[in-house]
Amino acid sequence: MAEIDTTQAKTQDKRCRGRPQVRPDDETRGVIYEAARHEFAASGYAATSMETVARRAGVSTKTLYRLIPNKASLFEGMVSDRLDRFLSVVNLHAADHTDIEQALFAALMACADLALDEEVIAVQRMVLQEAGKFCGIAGTFYKNAIERTAMALADWLRVQQARGLIALDDVDEAAGMLLGMVTSAPRRAAMFGGVPLPSRPQIEARVGNCVALFLRGCQVQGVRSR
Repeated sequence: MAEIDTTQAKTQDKRCRGRPQVRPDDETRGVIYEAARHEFAASGYAATSMETVARRAGVSTKTLYRLIPNKASLFEGMVSDRLDRFLSVVNLHAADHTDIEQALFAALMACADLALDEEVIAVQRMVLQEAGKFCGIAGTFYKNAIERTAMALADWLRVQQARGLIALDDVDEAAGMLLGMVTSAPRRAAMFGGVPLPSRPQIEARVGNCVALFLRGCQVQGVRSR
């Protein structure tokens, strides 16, 4: 009897070890969104198909359609997924520093890493080129990328204001001004002028200058406004 029990246990153990581990759906979605980001950036919206994304992600089309019903949902989910990861970084930085200059530098570097990413720029370029054919993608990108980024930074500034580190009349306007200072010029130069995106040291220098301008302004000490 003991031998039979031992044999059954060994057989069950082999079966368990031989079965592939099932990946959670959320993890599979993440893999799919990563593949979609590469495909949309490289091929554009029109040329990207659900099948090519499934192949790049290493999943079956059946699995892809079970999790994401169509290409519009895939694009929206891809943009939201990228922003969700960005927001987790910004939220973590909200309480990382008691020094507001260091805190703001860290938060704006997170914004710059997102906005000045090569694939993010490629997706923005794609949206501009193909929005006339696919009217929904511009609104999707604005709502799930541009607007959410500004809202995240505004929320971050509110935390700092509640901590007594800064004082602002309009937090939302301040967030827009900061994002514009950090990302607008290099992004426009890359998208429309063919200028290479700034290097990491260049981004750090730009963010440092933006932090200094925002926190202290550019008025010379001792000079009064007329």
